[in-house]
Amino acid sequence: MTDVSLRKQATSGAAWSGVSTIVLRLGSLMVGIVLARLLTPEQFGVFAVALTVQSILMTVADLGLSSDLVRAEDPDRIAPTIASLGLLSGSLTALVTIASSGWLASTMGAAEAAPAIATLAVTLFLAGVSVVPYAYMLRRFQQRELFWVGVVDFIVYTAVTLTLVALGFGVMGLALGRVAAQMVASTLQFVFARMRPRYGIARDQIRPILAYSLPIACANLLAWALLNVDNVVLARLAGATALGYYVLAFNVSSWPMTALSQVVRSISLPYFSRVDDPAVGVERVSSLGWALALPASGMIAVLSAPIISVLYGENWLPAAPALAVLGVYGAVRVIFDVATGYLYARGRSRPVLWIQLGWLVSMVIGMVAVVPVWGILGAAAVHVVTGVGLILPAYLGVLSRSGVPIKRFLYAHLPPTLATVPAVIAAWGATFVGGGAATALLLGGLVGVLVYAAAIWPWLRRRLRHSPGGS
Repeated sequence: MTDVSLRKQATSGAAWSGVSTIVLRLGSLMVGIVLARLLTPEQFGVFAVALTVQSILMTVADLGLSSDLVRAEDPDRIAPTIASLGLLSGSLTALVTIASSGWLASTMGAAEAAPAIATLAVTLFLAGVSVVPYAYMLRRFQQRELFWVGVVDFIVYTAVTLTLVALGFGVMGLALGRVAAQMVASTLQFVFARMRPRYGIARDQIRPILAYSLPIACANLLAWALLNVDNVVLARLAGATALGYYVLAFNVSSWPMTALSQVVRSISLPYFSRVDDPAVGVERVSSLGWALALPASGMIAVLSAPIISVLYGENWLPAAPALAVLGVYGAVRVIFDVATGYLYARGRSRPVLWIQLGWLVSMVIGMVAVVPVWGILGAAAVHVVTGVGLILPAYLGVLSRSGVPIKRFLYAHLPPTLATVPAVIAAWGATFVGGGAATALLLGGLVGVLVYAAAIWPWLRRRLRHSPGGS
């Protein structure tokens, strides 16, 4: 495959992934608003505990196998072995989770989450079963098909969840909705990948597969632990209600990161694995992601109170200070995701593992020290300080040793940073006009977007000409 052809596939995949993410995130936002008005912060916190356990264990069920299949030179040869390993891992993880759900819930400080944890364990089995078709869809840049899988997943989850919550199932309604949606999504992945389950073990393949996949699985596990260690500490030290406020703030702060990172993850590994000059590619992809994520995160931070008030109601306003702090963190995570995709594509999974390990240790120490005094605001601050002060320099160091010119990399991110400053100031100033939370949100958002668009457009136009798929 030529470099031009690869860029075109990557661009098409990124476009469909972007459409998918925007549509599904908007849908999830609407559902989240409805659920926030049906459930209490404590119920949100209980489900967050169950979802935390499920999210962390999902990386174990995958074992990093999908990444190896995406980058393999001969995927058909190793697919049966990977399918068997995925099935085994998913089954064992699900059974162990169901058996230990009570202990896990109590350890997390929310014993009432046990039934939801046991129910969500079914998704671990389903993820293990569908490792191969999902990897093939990523490898082929089948983002259009993945979009429709996501749409059906969302429709099923929304219908089942809202129906069960309205019938009084509470937290279990959320868990059952997630299982129903995962069952449908896993089935559709086999359909769109045009394959049937095919199992078999080739002993000579196991060692090289696991040698590449396990460090990625460990790094992913640490990454999920990093995103959820705050939930664990808050649940134990501050209670489920405080966790409910914090989860809402973290989810809102993650809107730009989630949207952009989904696009990045969908194309980065297959693109960086096969492009002629990946060092140039990583700088371009990262700077474009930064140009979109930073202003969005900045405006979420300065408009945190109006966002919470208008979308979720006055009862959720205690989440606003944490959201203001977490806004910065959401943007930095996009750079981390781009760097991780590049390093995986270059076969350098071990440095990512060490970075994630150091990150986790720092987060645990920070959370335990700060949360008892500052609560959810302290938890948010620990994320920002650790991410910007420790992890960003670590990633830059590894990228430099992997052939990326760091001065050029940083310089590419400077124009969006400078353009964001006046945009954020303008958005913040617009909130003082008066007229209530809705007026502050609409006016602040509009002014911020216009100021940023005027400042960044000349740079963005030049950058897009050299993006993947450009001439």
